[in-house]
Amino acid sequence: MYRVVITGIGAVTPLGNTFRESWQAAIGGRSGLAPITRFDATDIPWKIAGELKGFDPCAFLGQKEVLRTDPFVHYAVAAAMMAVQDAGWPIHDKSLRSPLSAGGVIIGSSRGGVRTIEKAISGSLVRKSRLSSYLMPSTTVSMAPSYISQKLGIQGYCLGVSNACASGANAIGEAYRLIKSGYRAPVIAGGTEAPLCRLCVAGYGAAGALSRITDVSASRPFDRKRDGFVLSEGACVLILEEAGSALARKANIYAEIVGYGNTADAFHQTKPDSRGQIRAMLAAMEGAGLSAEEVDYISAHGTSTPLGDRSETEAMEGILGKRTPEVPISALKSMTGHMLAASGALETAFTAMSVKEGTVPPTINLVQKDPDCSLNVITEAAKIAPHAALSNAFGFGGVNAVIAIRRFRE
Repeated sequence: MYRVVITGIGAVTPLGNTFRESWQAAIGGRSGLAPITRFDATDIPWKIAGELKGFDPCAFLGQKEVLRTDPFVHYAVAAAMMAVQDAGWPIHDKSLRSPLSAGGVIIGSSRGGVRTIEKAISGSLVRKSRLSSYLMPSTTVSMAPSYISQKLGIQGYCLGVSNACASGANAIGEAYRLIKSGYRAPVIAGGTEAPLCRLCVAGYGAAGALSRITDVSASRPFDRKRDGFVLSEGACVLILEEAGSALARKANIYAEIVGYGNTADAFHQTKPDSRGQIRAMLAAMEGAGLSAEEVDYISAHGTSTPLGDRSETEAMEGILGKRTPEVPISALKSMTGHMLAASGALETAFTAMSVKEGTVPPTINLVQKDPDCSLNVITEAAKIAPHAALSNAFGFGGVNAVIAIRRFRE
């Protein structure tokens, strides 16, 4: 079995239009949330979202490409290009001799091109507009990885993953498995999402999942007054490589991925089950050869829903046992909101940065901790150097993905 390392990261998030900008905002405890501007939300009770700010897709795509693809593709391509550059690979060499040509792309998305679909249906029904010939191909989940492949000349493994909010973490986990089993070329993996449209906000709201708080403190993981998550958009992409290959080319290595857990609750369409989450965490730890005593930090799924945070608390208590009050926990969605598939990827990337740089980002908006959530939730950025960490991502339908990360040592 081969070792798998992270050598590049790119992101566009509510916190910033690069990964580093997003990381610095998170370490500073800054919120990326604001009132919804993507559509008129005056007649619905859900007012806050995590929108990208000042993002220009034409910096990565031609004008016609922008018009022919959904924003979730724009975000994925932008994050992928930045990740490839960060890893030190050429982005304009599409020849068969390019080191990326034999590589792979695995990208997760829960909602795919839902904004374009909503716009097309509205135009067709209300204005009797003609549907675009690009509607169907541009909105499929697979268009994100296939368009990245097209832009970067990647002709190897290509896969779109749609596994609810766990999709981005699942994409990284499957890339890890691919390289660990012997795939020698680099793999671009992550998640992308552009769900900020009336259909998604009203749909998640109708399900009782969204916060009705109307200020930027609406995302309050583990707080006594939390009432739901805040829907957000963005993308995060990682470059995964076999460790020997990365060392040979003197690449910057963020951290090593050492385990991946993927389980189903087999329980309920929307309600989580801590037992399934425990199985996913244990699977990641067992694959990594980690005991509960060796887990130094957990990046929680932490969506800010009453039931979800309580269930995840039970799962982490089940894993950590008597160490529960000691192990630092961060809930990054307090700052980013819930980027669906992109959150699992971004939180994996932030976990890798915490391991590399020895700094754990805070959880904001935690004013009064829920007594049922007896965790060591960090509310200020802390100089902690975790040797091994877990990043949790859970989704509707009881799908669970957990990534185990360790500080890289040759």
